[in-house]
Amino acid sequence: MRSRWSAIPLLALALACGKNPVEPAPTRITALPRALTSGEQRLIDADNRLAIKLLKQVTTETSDTLPNLFISPLSIAMALGMTYNGAAGTTEAAMRATLELDSMTLAEVNEANRSLIKLLRELDSHVKFQLANSIWYDPQFQVEPPFLDATRTYFDARVESIDFRSPGASQTINDWVKQQTQGLIPTIVPSPIPDGVLMYLINAIYFKGDWTQQFDKTLTQPRPFHLADGTSITVPTMAHEHPAKIRSARTSSAIVVDLPYGGQAFSMTIVLPQQPATVDELVAGLTLDQWREWTENLDSLGAQLYLPKFKLENNLSLNATLRTLGMEVAFTEFADFSRMSPTQGVQITDVLHRTFVRVDEEGTEAAAATAVGVGTTCVCGPEPIFVDRPFVFALRENLSGTILFLGVVRDPR
Repeated sequence: MRSRWSAIPLLALALACGKNPVEPAPTRITALPRALTSGEQRLIDADNRLAIKLLKQVTTETSDTLPNLFISPLSIAMALGMTYNGAAGTTEAAMRATLELDSMTLAEVNEANRSLIKLLRELDSHVKFQLANSIWYDPQFQVEPPFLDATRTYFDARVESIDFRSPGASQTINDWVKQQTQGLIPTIVPSPIPDGVLMYLINAIYFKGDWTQQFDKTLTQPRPFHLADGTSITVPTMAHEHPAKIRSARTSSAIVVDLPYGGQAFSMTIVLPQQPATVDELVAGLTLDQWREWTENLDSLGAQLYLPKFKLENNLSLNATLRTLGMEVAFTEFADFSRMSPTQGVQITDVLHRTFVRVDEEGTEAAAATAVGVGTTCVCGPEPIFVDRPFVFALRENLSGTILFLGVVRDPR
């Protein structure tokens, strides 16, 4: 696994009781345009359970080598959801359990994905949210038409046949990802494409949201950030000139802060442990019920908040992670993807995941891409709140509860 962390200033966010800034905030979105279907709710719950499993497992695997982690569970779930349509037998069962889809039929999963994609794309006009899927396969790979039709119908996927051995094949695929992520994810598949790989199933997500009340850049200044080992560093921190409203909750172990974007359908949720050294314990003990308790008990208030300004990128292989979480068979010669191609024995060769996030005075820009390689063989008022210690954060859609991105910041440099 590889990661690159870009040292950036820290952002200071000052919020307190009082009048609003001069510029009026966008009209607040207080409800979904329609009620969630039971299938959508079950899919969101499944994706959020997967999100927490992934965060725990990747944190365990990378805590010694990767100081900061940022993943998109939604991107991973979408790419694997397309792949799931081609699985059968024990491979289908393993993927169903790993993706937390035991309570749903494949038809229900597909219908819920289709309607949820449409819902998220159209929810908040003040936030730019793009979600795109694609499938690229080599002409020598005999793919079942019903499989490709399902990805077009339910995942709105672009489906292209392309010679994987041609010099420009990876460039074509990477250019699509770059375009869908506004240049933030320039590449996802290797060049040249490894021998044996016959298909890539790819999801790309782009998010850009301005804070409902933005920070004043002139107030950004150095402030301390306390690391898990007990030492402290000084990093630039943002602040508001005018008071702003946030939502917050306090427990014996953590402070939860919710910062809205645009019309407040989307937000950044920060979970700040009471002690710097306990962020890994917080991640290890996290459950979906705990997450719901935190997010459902947020209260509106005015308070001063100091938050790091940061940018980070991760470039991960999720092969080992997904094997550990129960999908081992999908990566072996015993994999059954007969609903994808009954005439060729294939397996998952790689699950590649790249992410980018930048948090500054104006808002947040984030992107992710996930590529599932398939081939013949595996080729690899309150008191001020100081976010001054390692913390967990998420970008989520509040009204449906969908977690878009999830991460841990241990060192904002």
